[in-house]
Amino acid sequence: MRDGIAWSNDLLTLAARFGSRIAVTDGVACMDFTTLAARAHALAHRLRAAAVAPGAPVATLVPNGVEAPWVSYGVTIAGAAEVPVNAHSTDTEIHWFAELTGFRRILAPATQQARLEALGFEVWPIEAIAPDPNPTALPPVPAGAWGRLIFTSGTTGKPKAIVHTHGGRWIAHLLQRAVLPFTPGAGDRVLLMTPYVHGASLITAAWLEQGAEVVLQDGVKAEAVEPILAAGPSAVFAPPTVLAKILSLFPGRRFDGVRCIFTGTSTLSRALWERAAEAFGPVVRVTYGMSECFNPITVLEAPEVAEVMTQPDQGFGACLGWPAPGVEIAIRDEAGAATPPGEAGEIWLRGRHMNSGTISAGGFVARPAGAWHRTGDLGAVDARGRLHLSGRAADVMKSGGYRIHPGEIESALDGAAGGRAVCVVGLPSDYWGEVIVAVAENPPADWQADAQGRIAALARPKHPRAWLALAELPRNAQGKVVRARVREAILATHRLEDGPRPQLVPQVTP
Repeated sequence: MRDGIAWSNDLLTLAARFGSRIAVTDGVACMDFTTLAARAHALAHRLRAAAVAPGAPVATLVPNGVEAPWVSYGVTIAGAAEVPVNAHSTDTEIHWFAELTGFRRILAPATQQARLEALGFEVWPIEAIAPDPNPTALPPVPAGAWGRLIFTSGTTGKPKAIVHTHGGRWIAHLLQRAVLPFTPGAGDRVLLMTPYVHGASLITAAWLEQGAEVVLQDGVKAEAVEPILAAGPSAVFAPPTVLAKILSLFPGRRFDGVRCIFTGTSTLSRALWERAAEAFGPVVRVTYGMSECFNPITVLEAPEVAEVMTQPDQGFGACLGWPAPGVEIAIRDEAGAATPPGEAGEIWLRGRHMNSGTISAGGFVARPAGAWHRTGDLGAVDARGRLHLSGRAADVMKSGGYRIHPGEIESALDGAAGGRAVCVVGLPSDYWGEVIVAVAENPPADWQADAQGRIAALARPKHPRAWLALAELPRNAQGKVVRARVREAILATHRLEDGPRPQLVPQVTP
């Protein structure tokens, strides 16, 4: 890899090539490539003038919209370490993020200025940064400098910061473009509805670097996304939770023209794939990614997804596809030893676009060069070399002397709640060790009878011993159901009557 990453030169090249072509729109405003580069360079030069050194943390708190990409580019081409903060973060979360990463400066809309200044931060309102009419190139950024600090979901404790270098980001950009199912260009639009601070930013970069158009929406709002979908965007980034919302908002609708639906972050069920195929055609593509390693880790193209979804279940879990270029996958047991081919275990990985370290309450810990990463995910590699995901190691339950993974039960229950989410958790039990409870999100009245029929093929210890419906399942910023918070929600409203036939009893409020 070259010693420096010429982010600024690359962005100016895009502006020279594509000029007045629309780069990003949010349904209200739009921005062309010339303006995007001009705004980003104005910000970058201002950061350099403020003596922001390469790798120094600078936070951004910008909702999805036309401003998000140029602010991100501006911090990046200046050589700073971008610390993207979800626009919906609480004051407590922002304080914790700052404590971890050390940022004091935040780029945010003027509407957030008073709030953030009251928290003690130096706020740069993005509206005050005018475009540079004649942007000049900045020098390349050291490849080893910190380039992006992102936060884990905090599902197993307080969030940690994952550190990626500028060189790692540059490789991730190359890999993302290399594995696109088609090369986007003029007239190709991609619809992004998830927070820009997560996977949407990487797809944005891949799209803009080819001169295509990005449509950013702040969530899934029917009145906003319907005309975009009806116009037939070339691609849509829709993790399973987002895809389920779209299908629920427009039941029975057929949307033509979408060539690919990028999905990831959580497993895609067969029932959801079938509904998506009816609405868009068999265009759903699966990738595997995580905070410690930029997407893609594995890729399963749309025709391959269709093949998997129409074949009998192999019993390995959800198929995630083959390793992306430069990625190595290993399956190991609890002691870290390699498992025999086809046998389940914990997924380990390594690649050139992995993080350089992690920041927790104890400080920064570097990842040794060439070291493998223990993902905490359970899975197996099939005879064709494809990775399958069965769940999280931390989620394994012990009930009646059996080790049981909730993901297997959830797969069997797929579709039982009228297409809505079902989460399986274990509640502490003196009699059983853990009592298995299935919780559905706002299901139909008859869902339990349907669910019990679906689990009939599972071994008896894997059958839930209690059933519950909640109006909404707790989720994190990425839209994943958080098992620990579901458990907390149950115990906040119910108590467990333990014994050979356990029951959940609603708590009586005095």
